[in-house]
Amino acid sequence: MSGKSYRLGVDIGGTNTDAVIIDENLTVAASVKIPTSADIQSGIQEAVKAVLDNSGIERGRIKKAMLGTTQCTNAIVERKRLSKIGILRIGAPATTGIKPMIDWADDLAVVADETAVIRGGYEFDGKPLTDFDKDAAQAFFKKCKAKEIKSVAISQLFSVVRDENEAEAADICHEVMGNDVYISHSSKIGSMGLIERENATILNAALFEVARSFTEGFVQSLHEQGVSEADIYFSQNDGTLMNLETARRYPILTIACGSTNSIRGGGFLSGLSNAVVIDIGGTTTDFGILQNGFPRESGVAVTIGGVRTNFRMPDIISIGLGGGSIVREKDGVVTIGPDSVGYEITKKALVFGGDTLTATDIAVRTGLAHIGDASKVARIDKGFAEKAQRRIVEMVEENLDSIKTSSEAIDVILVGGGSIILPEHIAGAKKLYKPKNFAVANAIGSAISKVSGVYEKLISFNEVPREKAIEDSKAEAIKLAIKAGANPETVEIVDVEDVPLQYHPNNTNRVKVKAAGELA
Repeated sequence: MSGKSYRLGVDIGGTNTDAVIIDENLTVAASVKIPTSADIQSGIQEAVKAVLDNSGIERGRIKKAMLGTTQCTNAIVERKRLSKIGILRIGAPATTGIKPMIDWADDLAVVADETAVIRGGYEFDGKPLTDFDKDAAQAFFKKCKAKEIKSVAISQLFSVVRDENEAEAADICHEVMGNDVYISHSSKIGSMGLIERENATILNAALFEVARSFTEGFVQSLHEQGVSEADIYFSQNDGTLMNLETARRYPILTIACGSTNSIRGGGFLSGLSNAVVIDIGGTTTDFGILQNGFPRESGVAVTIGGVRTNFRMPDIISIGLGGGSIVREKDGVVTIGPDSVGYEITKKALVFGGDTLTATDIAVRTGLAHIGDASKVARIDKGFAEKAQRRIVEMVEENLDSIKTSSEAIDVILVGGGSIILPEHIAGAKKLYKPKNFAVANAIGSAISKVSGVYEKLISFNEVPREKAIEDSKAEAIKLAIKAGANPETVEIVDVEDVPLQYHPNNTNRVKVKAAGELA
């Protein structure tokens, strides 16, 4: 089919599912905001159908479709739909003092159906710790097969330095359990630090069924709406996209992708490359840093559902403040949230005929917002409303100060449907931008995202000069981006890090390079 082609971007939030269609020039052709359904799937289908119907565009002209989803985050936080897994750690006798999942909550630790710690692994300098116990690995996988486990997490001591034992264990796993078993490799997920890397690997393995559900569900939703010629991508939490197969293998990379989509979308809509993005939804407000057009990555271990991990995550502050946040007063003190009416705001907020006082009602009463029926909040005392409004602003200003890297004012981009609860000026903001289509910035961020390649390796600068090591790493990152689906002519280096490792000999550094480019 000749003619103009389009992209479809969908982002599932806790309150709303947003969908946009953008054309070849990255101009928004249509957008919708649909309440997120309890089963998620029907909400996606409704949003896709609505945005396609509103646009009037032929289904066959949708050539690329992107989804940002909270399903993996929700599964961990809510302890639902997680797979039973086997956990193999290669690192005895050095690592037997701390068992896998030692500090996990009981209601989450139940995902482990079989666990073993066997001999093998490497020292920090790459020397073998002890011989890899192949017999023990085989015995472990036989137990997993007997229990009909379909997903396995394999971690190894210092696998980011050398991962041969992990690879050997994976081969044994396939020999014993067959090729259909899903294997989560710690060397491909986390960074230095065995326990945190292992934790991320376990979570990734436990999300096996969730990943299959949302990938297959999105494909099915598109086909049911006649979108059958589109290449399908999923948002990951560094602000770029991954293909269907990568999303199935590394579902943990979708965690916090909603926040990164909003950051990318806010940057695109405002034309800024460096700013703080504040995304106010119906339930939460997320604060993130836009750095050279991409979300700034967190430099510390991140806790997900009570589990400490060290895989890449955006530097995000999230608070319980949104358009649906419930407003209360007790002993003269006004509180906003953290509980919210969420996707039921159009039923429960006062301005929509409900009986619950929300932050949106306060914004309407103080004249900041003009939605719903203002007469339904006219009885709210003006002094109380102004007091509640000040508290909302204070919550935002306090957290804006927390995420800034200096005391100086910074450009702030305001996005998300709930951003109507904020005034045009807040302390700490040099200039406050609320761009056109701000309410669906997350879906736009998904639709306009690039694909990336990240190359990370420990390199001795005594053996390889720094300049050569960096250039070689850049070349590898570019290759990875192209392999992921980037147009070779558009790929550029967006981030370079080299961090000295004091406990390593030979002037060893952790070199990490990220390249990104437009979809081919």
